[in-house]
Formats: sequence, structure tokens, C-alpha cells
Amino acid sequence: MLPCNRVLLDSTKSINSEDHCGSRGMTSFMSQSGINQLNNFIFVLAVMQIVYSVVTMALGRAKMKRWKRWEDETKTIEYMAANDPNRFRFTRETTFGRRHMNKFTNTSSLLWIKCFLRQFFHSVAKTDYLTLRHGFITAHLPSTNALNFQKYIERSLEDDFKVVVGISPFMWLIVVIFLLVDVHGWNIYLWVSFLPLITVLVIGTKLETIVAQMALQLENQENVIIGSPLVQPNDSLFWFNQPQFVLTLLHYTLFINAFELAFFIWVTWQFGISSCYHEHVEIIVVRVVLALMVQVLCSYITLPLYALVTQMGSHFKSALLEEHITQAIKHWHTEVKRKKKNKLQGLESSVATTQITSPEIKLSASAHEIQEISEESPKVNIVHQNESQIGVD
Repeated sequence: MLPCNRVLLDSTKSINSEDHCGSRGMTSFMSQSGINQLNNFIFVLAVMQIVYSVVTMALGRAKMKRWKRWEDETKTIEYMAANDPNRFRFTRETTFGRRHMNKFTNTSSLLWIKCFLRQFFHSVAKTDYLTLRHGFITAHLPSTNALNFQKYIERSLEDDFKVVVGISPFMWLIVVIFLLVDVHGWNIYLWVSFLPLITVLVIGTKLETIVAQMALQLENQENVIIGSPLVQPNDSLFWFNQPQFVLTLLHYTLFINAFELAFFIWVTWQFGISSCYHEHVEIIVVRVVLALMVQVLCSYITLPLYALVTQMGSHFKSALLEEHITQAIKHWHTEVKRKKKNKLQGLESSVATTQITSPEIKLSASAHEIQEISEESPKVNIVHQNESQIGVD
């Protein structure tokens, strides 16, 4: 189960008899040297996860800068004239139709092959952005067309970044498994380095397929359309009817990729470039090249596709509301809960006081004081009975 075929003499250290366990005649489960190595590895992995996430988001948003020009174009007279709601057109003659409706979409296998190749060349076209924007606004905000869809996507990505940058307990379990199966001769890290690449390519193909399927659904519904092509957002287009599952896959892909590079840096830092971990230089080169390739693909292809296509679910995200509106709603909700809790506590204290005293309370206050008590405790019904007694219901 050793990761190397030889043991470095300088890395083997005797057990320190002066440590806590040695002084009691026992052996430590993990030596001090092992604990230091583990701390260094956790630090490097955490740093690489943050760096990978930040670089991916930064490069992806740089790629999406042109979306701002497309968004500004929706406010021009030329755009409104081209998308006149009274204009009749054949579905296949629209720009969106010509892009997605052709002989390569006749079968599912041809569709996937076409979408696999398309992600490398002009993965998000202007007509895709404008058509999906129109479908989103019509489905969720039919009474207005003033939504800045590009700003909404940016806020949505900011929320997703908070998820991607973290490391869950299950991810740490994956790290432990990888370390355990790192046996000499298995070259496990070489095969693991292909997982992020395969996952990114599959995700990109799936997202391209979703856009093509919405176009084909549009063609099946009607051959002639009025105005702009109107796609129908639906969760059924995504894996397991969960658009959020795509983010989970991206999260684990970035983490495994960060683990690959972090492990290389940690081994070089801890044991040196000439250690037995680096006995096969060609494997190291392949792993580093694959890690960089995944970084580029995920930033410039997969992330922009994810940001746009995952908005086509049945429900919109909380980022649709402006930040200050969201904060105001959260503050209002907190205040309502606090007031409700205070009222319940006041009612409980009133009931407890009533149970301790006699069920009948002698009249020892004026009518004005009784009225004040009734106003302060609206949940207690005070009923005047005969003469000088008050019954508490």
C-alpha cells in the first residue's frame, strides 16, 4: 500500500520518546512529522480550491462581458422592430431556428455529436442569449420587459460562487479515499486527472443539448410564430429535473482539479522534486497539462453556458430580486418572527400568572386600570360578573 517503491532515509524519523504518548509507554497514532505534513497538505488544498474558483469565475465573467452589449441592444428601436409582436415568420427562418434546426438534429446521437463539437466553437451565440432571455422574462415576468437579464445572471453567479469556493465533508472524504488508493504501480492520480476533463465536456454537451431541445420543441409546437421565438423553461430538460445538479458537478470538478495540482505542489514542497513521487516525469506532465486544460475549458466554455442555460428551469433564482430588496424582505421577516415570539411569550406569562392565583380575582382597581390591562393582554378576555368579582376566561 506504499505510494513509492523506495523509502527515503531522510523522511523516516524515529519516534520521539519525549512526546506525550512516548512518556506513557505508548505509540502515537500519527507522528508529529505526519501531523505537520497533513497540516501543510490541507493548507495547500484549501488555497488551491480558492484560487481555482476565483480564476474560473474571473475568466468566465470576462468571457461574458459581451453579454452587456447584447443586453443594451434590447433597448434599441432596431431590436424592437426586428422582434415586432405582430410579425409572422416561419420558425426555421428565424436566426435561432437556423442555428439549431438542421439535418444534424434528426436523431439523438447526431444531436449530441453536434452539441459536443459546438461547445468548442461559438458556444453561446447572440441569438441564444436573446431567445433565452425572452423566454425567461415571458415565463417569470410577463408583465414587464425591463429586466436586466445580464445583471441578473451576474448576481446569480455571485451566489453560486459562495457554494463553489467551499469544501464539504464529502469532499474531504474523497481526498482520504484518493490518498488511501495511491498505491505504487496503480497510477491512480493519472486516471483521476481525466475525470474533471470528461465531466466538463459532458456538462458542456448537455447544456448545448438543452438549448437545441428547446428549439426543437418550438418547431414541433408550431411552424409559424408571431414575434420572437418563445422557448419554454422547464426543469425536465435537466438531469434528474434539477438544474442545480449542474452546479454540484462543476463544484466537484473544480475540487478534483484543484486537488490534482495541490497534491503535486505539496509533494514537491514536502519531499522535493527528485522524490519517488516524481519518478515518471511524463505522468507529471500529463497531469499538469490536463489540469490547465480543464481550467481553460471550464472558464471559457462551461461556465458561460452554465450561467445562461441553467436559468431555463421552472423556477427563477433569488438573485432576480435586487440585493437591497432581498435584505429588506429578510429584515421584515425577522421582525415579524420577533414580534410573534414576544406575543407568545407575553401570553404564556399571562396564563402562568392566572394559573398561580385564584380563579377569581377581586376587584381592586378602577375601571380605567382594568381597561389598560385588557389592552396590554389582548389574548385574555376579562368578563365582568356580578358585584365586585371579575372572572378570567
